[in-house]
Amino acid sequence: MTLDDRAVQSGTALPATKGRGRRVLSLRAREAIWFHAFIGPWLLGFLVLTLAPMIASVFLAFTKYNALKPPKLIGVRNFVLLSQDPVFWKSIRVTFTYAACFVPLQMGISLFLAALLNLRVPGMRIIRTIYYIPAILPSVVTGLVWVWLFNTDFGLLNYILYLVAHVKGPNWLGSEKWVMPATIVSGLWGMGTGVIILLAALQNVPEELYEAAELDGAGVMQRFWNVTLPMVSPVVLYNLIMGMIGSLQTFARIYVLTGGGPNYASYFYNLFIYDNAFSFFKLGLASAQAWILFVVIMLLTFVALKTSGRW
Repeated sequence: MTLDDRAVQSGTALPATKGRGRRVLSLRAREAIWFHAFIGPWLLGFLVLTLAPMIASVFLAFTKYNALKPPKLIGVRNFVLLSQDPVFWKSIRVTFTYAACFVPLQMGISLFLAALLNLRVPGMRIIRTIYYIPAILPSVVTGLVWVWLFNTDFGLLNYILYLVAHVKGPNWLGSEKWVMPATIVSGLWGMGTGVIILLAALQNVPEELYEAAELDGAGVMQRFWNVTLPMVSPVVLYNLIMGMIGSLQTFARIYVLTGGGPNYASYFYNLFIYDNAFSFFKLGLASAQAWILFVVIMLLTFVALKTSGRW
């Protein structure tokens, strides 16, 4: 009887051989090496380009700093100056007005388009691609396109108005009355990401639920309200939060469209931060503004998540 047989009969196990232990250890070591190799570049970029600037901005928010001289601690003076600045409150009002109009419109239109794109008709893949293309275009390109569309003299929108109604179109980007609707419309053009996410959610709704609702006599709107909407509600909540965050941080498209004019009618909060940081070199003041926006977004996100169970 061999040593292994006696060990089995006695109920004891022999220790793993050294070769087998080395193979297991080397496999784990290789997995760890590959893991750190793949995550390393992202982690380094996050630490250097995101986390470090965030930590630095916390300090700079309480300083007077123009990038030419060393930062000088001034306490909460930056926050006091902002509270006394009418342009600060104007930018907040403009930004929240835009978000309050843009987010509900975006969510409603996205859900409607997703329902249409969920239909089984020939060529639907091509149609879905066409709807999504504006979402992948750079914001600067989108802004330049809409500058041409909104042009007073030779813009496409005013040309269509003249052909259809024989009226001269408004000065979309040069009028305090029309600049906000123009910025909202230009933003809705690139909502393809939310549409695609909702479309994926709609395709995962079980057909059995629709069949059961139809057998109970539910109409189209009743099936939508009692089956579709509850089943995609987590995605609706996600689009709400992401749309809210994105609308409060609008910058590049508006910078190209209007630059904040006319008369600060489209002077979004991020434009104000940009001007203070890179036009007036008030980096301490801009850091304070950035952290105010961060806190506001965190509070709104917290409220949305906490109250989502009620609606």
